[in-house]
Amino acid sequence: MKNWYTLPCAAAALALGSCSEAMASPLAGAAASAGSDYRAIGIGFAAAATMGVCVLGAAYAVARVGSAAMGAAAEKPELLIRSLLFVALAEGLAVLGFVISMMLLQKI
Repeated sequence: MKNWYTLPCAAAALALGSCSEAMASPLAGAAASAGSDYRAIGIGFAAAATMGVCVLGAAYAVARVGSAAMGAAAEKPELLIRSLLFVALAEGLAVLGFVISMMLLQKI
């Protein structure tokens, strides 16, 4: 895993890129606009950090649980469905992180 930082950096770039619309608006009032720009950048960074951490945690959990599930299924095939449930629960963490980051981006 040579480039482990690629996914969080891509998520941060995506979130900050979506903030460009808020920052590209014409400056009506210098103080009010600067405050809203910094708020948009902060929310974009929070959304990117949320998505990055949740996806990395889900990837780690799926890797650990998935390999254990396949090992258990090799010995006892009747455990396959029960063990895949835990893999799906770990994958739900990534979906939850995506939903939370989208909710944060709606605040911009």
